[in-house]
Amino acid sequence: MNSETPNRDMALPWSTRTSNIAHFLTRNARRLGDRPAIVWNDDTWTWRELDARVSALATAMREKFAIRHGDRVLVQSPNNNQITEIMLACFRLGAVWVPSNFRQGADEVAYLGEKAEASLMFCEAGFPAHAEACRTAIPGLAGVISIGEAEFGPSYEALIKEYLGTDVPNADVERDDPCWLFFTSGSTGRPKAVVLTHGQLTFTIVNHLNDLMPASTPEDVSLVVAPLSHGAGMHQLTQLAVGAVSVLLPSGRFDPAVAWELVERYKVTNMFTVPTIVKMLVEHPSVDEFDHSSLRYVIYAGAPMYREDQKFALRKLGYVLVQYFGLGEVTGAITVLPRHDHRIEDGPDARIGTCGFERTGIQISIQDDNGNHLPAMGSGEICVAGPAVCAGYYKDNGANEKAFRDGWFRTGDLGHMDAEGYVYITGRASDMYISGGSNVYPREVEELLLTHPALKEVAVLGIPHPKWGEVGLAVCVAEDGQTLDELALLDTLQGKLAKYKLPSHFVFLDEMPKTGYGKITKKLIREELTARGLMPVLETVS
Repeated sequence: MNSETPNRDMALPWSTRTSNIAHFLTRNARRLGDRPAIVWNDDTWTWRELDARVSALATAMREKFAIRHGDRVLVQSPNNNQITEIMLACFRLGAVWVPSNFRQGADEVAYLGEKAEASLMFCEAGFPAHAEACRTAIPGLAGVISIGEAEFGPSYEALIKEYLGTDVPNADVERDDPCWLFFTSGSTGRPKAVVLTHGQLTFTIVNHLNDLMPASTPEDVSLVVAPLSHGAGMHQLTQLAVGAVSVLLPSGRFDPAVAWELVERYKVTNMFTVPTIVKMLVEHPSVDEFDHSSLRYVIYAGAPMYREDQKFALRKLGYVLVQYFGLGEVTGAITVLPRHDHRIEDGPDARIGTCGFERTGIQISIQDDNGNHLPAMGSGEICVAGPAVCAGYYKDNGANEKAFRDGWFRTGDLGHMDAEGYVYITGRASDMYISGGSNVYPREVEELLLTHPALKEVAVLGIPHPKWGEVGLAVCVAEDGQTLDELALLDTLQGKLAKYKLPSHFVFLDEMPKTGYGKITKKLIREELTARGLMPVLETVS
């Protein structure tokens, strides 16, 4: 056999069979049946109870709504026990979980359901407009199930009660069978559905446990701080894998004092969140009022953490911080900066600005525009390969062609790697910015702003903010003879975008800066605003 040519005839026809992720629940129900799985407010569900509820829900989905292997199931809900049950019921049936960001507007969620070609929707009772929008927009939607009592669909709990006691085996799945459509936004601002599979997520679960939270056991307790529809959902899967309990925050506005009280009460050992929330937690007086010595891992991702904030958090919490860099397309698994690589004191060992080194089983390549691999300290696009990379975008060949090159996934982030393999992000290939851990793509905001009849041109930039990391600045030019004001422009966006996407500042110019070719570039606009003293500075941003 030619050593340069792999012998693909050796592939076995049964080699792609893999374990269904829902088998983690089956295993826990057998071995840890009476131990708590989820705690929320005053309620606790054991692993055995959770397994029974998931089977009841899976039966209802199958018998009443004909959900089968591969069908997509849309979910609009904040954190609760039901969102986890729905996820696991989908996995158990071999169906595909499609969670939305519950802060999105009705039309935004309807687009997600239409894009995913959803067959069924679960909707929290407080979102009737979302249920109606999805019924209208999604052809073939078999029904909408209400989490809580509502007129728009049958009751979730009534279905559980009706089918409790049924037993549903976990569906046979292959490694590349989709199980989660993770919606993200592209440079055009239109959401794209990232296809996550059983085999890929199983690898990522093991990777998270090895790289982020080594030595996790059923004795661990995880505080759920972020929305389970996104990165926190991936984190919860790791707790499922080891049989650790997940404690949910009460519904409503995030309160650091409540979070720290739960840490003390349940002896929380780990949590996943974003730098903005870490900052809020450690700067709140309650951090000194409750015992948090049980914490072993405070994992943060989604945005860079300012160095001073990092040092302050280390002084308050000790060496429990773990950073990772990742995207939905790579299920978060690109780099890790473990506890022992965090430093309070500045100096060469602190590696200020790094997001860590390659995760286990992942390879990173810094590449130029032509796909050439650059040497250490060479600046280019951060590209990644490995089992955590998604199967592509759902029914979006154009996006797939742009995102993958020679087998490498292109992150769109720019940076370099030092001689020891530590990665530093220095910029973004797109104009996307991160506000409170959530990606904001200016094109989406700009297109909606331009529906205002008096607006001629607009450019939205991300600018530094001491609390949220970045917020939006809208630079606007009015049509000739027209006037603009901030309130009127914000009114154009109300109800159409999630609040974190709304610009926090507006600047009005008579003419938009352009290149010699008549092109509007964000770089040129930033330079113009800075030169004219119109760029808000960090200290004055509110």
